[in-house]
Amino acid sequence: MRPLSNRAVFFTKGGIYNMLIIDSKDCENIDKALKKYKKKFEKSRVLLQLRERQSFTKPSVRRRTEVLKAVYKQQLTNGLFDK
Repeated sequence: MRPLSNRAVFFTKGGIYNMLIIDSKDCENIDKALKKYKKKFEKSRVLLQLRERQSFTKPSVRRRTEVLKAVYKQQLTNGLFDK
């Protein structure tokens, strides 16, 4: 029986943990399976979440950086300065 989604979700005392599931055929090469795993791992953004949680950023600082990024993108689209 196959799972309904690509991930299995585990609820533990410390929080929620996701486990990536890779469907591989019996005759499939291990390199292809690893490639699929790496792609799914990158799409799930687990590493990005881990890096975010290493240090606490205040909500005001987070908001300020989002605003500065938006201003920068707006200036790029308007052509106010070169890339």
